[in-house]
Amino acid sequence: FTFRIRKIEALRGCEIPLDVDITHCIDGVLGGEDYNQNNINQWTASIVEQSLTHLVKLGKAYKYIVTCAVVQRSAYGFHTASSCFWDTTSDGTCTVRWENRTMNCIVNVFAIAIVL
Repeated sequence: FTFRIRKIEALRGCEIPLDVDITHCIDGVLGGEDYNQNNINQWTASIVEQSLTHLVKLGKAYKYIVTCAVVQRSAYGFHTASSCFWDTTSDGTCTVRWENRTMNCIVNVFAIAIVL
């Protein structure tokens, strides 16, 4: 079972096209994998780099911050939170949750408008 958010619809205020697919970046790295502590650094770095590359190719006037956390699934769950102080009319954030039977992945994308 994989929970997918196909588009960054939650990125309110930003003019980022809704066809941006961060989940595709996660699937490309974690799809078909089982949790392995030895691969976490490589996996998270790849997800962040691919996501940033995809966002930058949009050619929009934004600075992006992408974070990624991968944890082994357990009965204890996984909780995360973030807070931002910015212009809500031009900046935005999106959280993409992905999971399989052995791990959970959370990717946060923050987009900050560049004012020229």
